Formats: sequence, structure tokens, C-alpha cells
Amino acid sequence: MAGSVVVDRHVVPQTTAQTGLLTSVPWPVLGVVGAATCFTVGMYWDIAWHASIGRDSFWTPAHMVIYLCGILAGISCGYMILRTTFLPVASDRAASIQVWGFHAPLGAFIAAWGGIVMLSSAGFDNWWHAAYGLDAKLNSPPHWALVIGVTGVQLGGIVLLAGARNRSSAAARKKLEFLFLYLGATIILLHLILANHRILEHSAICYAAVCGEVPGILIALAVASGRRWACTIMAAMYTAFAMANVWIFPMFPATPKLGPVYQHVTHLIPLDFPLLIIVPAFLWDLVRARLPEANRWKMAMILGTVFLTGFIAVQWPFADFLLSPWSRNWFFGTGYIPYFTQPTSHTAMNQFYPAAASRMQFWLIMAAALGLAIVTTRIGLACGGWLRKVRR
Repeated sequence: MAGSVVVDRHVVPQTTAQTGLLTSVPWPVLGVVGAATCFTVGMYWDIAWHASIGRDSFWTPAHMVIYLCGILAGISCGYMILRTTFLPVASDRAASIQVWGFHAPLGAFIAAWGGIVMLSSAGFDNWWHAAYGLDAKLNSPPHWALVIGVTGVQLGGIVLLAGARNRSSAAARKKLEFLFLYLGATIILLHLILANHRILEHSAICYAAVCGEVPGILIALAVASGRRWACTIMAAMYTAFAMANVWIFPMFPATPKLGPVYQHVTHLIPLDFPLLIIVPAFLWDLVRARLPEANRWKMAMILGTVFLTGFIAVQWPFADFLLSPWSRNWFFGTGYIPYFTQPTSHTAMNQFYPAAASRMQFWLIMAAALGLAIVTTRIGLACGGWLRKVRR
């Protein structure tokens, strides 16, 4: 029994089926969250594998963990679709949409489609590497198919969790909100892989790349969750995962199997130390509670400016530290260099890469970074408002 209502001054019990409220986290929702976790772990592992060993086979453990994401998403959401369609409960059917005669929440359809695309890309990727080389470039059709697929799983998971949260009881809502923010953190982890290179952290292109993605994700999920410290929680989860990547992977031995080999490698090489987005995220949680939600453009301009200035204030001097001898230890991990890194490269010599051709170009890109921070924040506010209304 989930609660009660008063009818003609008599208390009438309400069951969960009658109210439509979720009193616990459905296992298909956990399956989608597990799928996103598998992809995040597998992707970081796969990058470490490529940096240390090279792509020696399709059947590497990292690849298996990555494609487990598609399997989990397909099984979880497939079960939800079939159950809602053929063994319907009134509350489940009420919280579903119809696609080609099948019934399920919108997020389940999106995530299931993403899982199918991911698994379809697996054979395509194996053929591509057999035809064009074991360590072919990252920018390839099968890799883009994989990105599209996992994006579907992530977006589907967000919509699925938002709908479950919006129709949950107080007992289940806190758990669903935690999973909601956790899923947001996994999205940030993947989006910051390409932006996180310490030799670029004195270039405007790094800040433009971060501002083009992170603010929108943070604010959308923060608004949708309703949590006071949502941005800080997501940034803390990102930081903890990325730091664990720096600390754990070097514990495992590895030697290169592809050439040319420029660096002596004896263990898995992790990605760089995480970006300090936790500082602007914390500033956001302090500032956004005092901003009027009625004027979203004003809110976006203030938050976008706070994000960029706060991020520059901490990341710029921290980047100097990351290129100094003081950071070449197990904690910060800047002494780990991929085997294919040439000795004359900026990474090997611990020098900043001058991405901008002139000072004018630097400031133009930095101005674009501010514009991106504002625009993505505004889009995130709109998406967050929509996610708060999703119920199926």
C-alpha cells in the first residue's frame, strides 16, 4: 500500500498500481545505468590499452566491457518494452508511449535503439580494422556508429530516469535522483576525454571545448533533479572516477605490441588527471540558488560567465603545475606517456602546445568559449525544464 485518500470522510487505501507511483527503482532502470557504467569503464580502459599495447585484437577485455553496454541496454529496455506491451499493468501502460504497436516509456525506446546501434557497430569495427590496420584512426565510420549508439543509451537513460523520478514516491525519489546525477557524471566523463590534455590547458581551444559541452549537461540535470548541490555532486563523481583511472591502470603490466615504440612502457598508461570542473560547479550551486528562474537568458549569461572565469582561475595555474616535475608521481600521473609519443613532442618535453597562431586568435577563441558557455547553459536550462515534466 502506497498511501491513502479521503472519500466522503473515509480513508480509502491506494495501491501503487492505482496511484502510478514508483516505490522502488525498477531493475531495467538499473540495467541502463549499468550499461552506461560499462561503456565509461570500457572506454577509459580501451584508451589505456591503445596507449600501452595497441589494438592487438577485437577480443580485448576493454572491448568486451564496451559492448556489454549495448547488451545490458538491449536486454533491460527490451524487457521493459515487451512487458509493457504484452503483460501490461495499468500504471505501466499509463506511463508509456506507443511505437509501432509496442508500449514503453520514451527513454526505453531510445536506449534500446542505442544498444542495437552499438552492437551493430562491433562487427563493422572489426572488419574496418582488418581492412585498414589494427590501429586505424579514431575518426572512422564504425567509431562514429559506436558514438551514436552510446549517445542513444545515455539520452535514453536520462529520459527514462527523469520519467521514473517524476512519478516516484518520496522513498524511491532520492535513489532515482542519485542515479540520475550519476548518469550525468558518466556523460561528462566521456565528453571530456578529448578536451583533457594538459599541454592544451594554456590554449583557448581547451576552454572552448569544455564550455561547449559541460555547462549544458550540468545545468540540465541539476534543474531536472531539483537537488541543491547537483552540479557539485556530478563534478565530484567525474573527478573521483578520473582520478581512479590515474591510480588504478598503472598497477597492471603492459608492453607495446605495435610499432613504432618511442617510449619505454611497462604498464597501462591512463588518461590525464581530471580537469578541475568541480570548482565552477561548486560556484554554480552557490550562485544559481539566488538567480531568478523567470529570465533564463539572464541566468544563462551569469552562469556561463561564472563557469568560464571560475574554470580559468583554477585550471590555468594548475596546468603549470601539471607540466612541472612536482606532478610526475603516482597521484597526478603526468609521468605516464603513451608508447607512440615521439621524444620531440610537446607531451614528452612537458611543454604547452601553442594552439593559437596569434594573441588575437587566442582572444577570439576565448570569446567564443564564453559564448558557448552561455548558449549551452541556456539550452541546458530549457532541457532541464522539459525533463522535470517528463512522466513517460
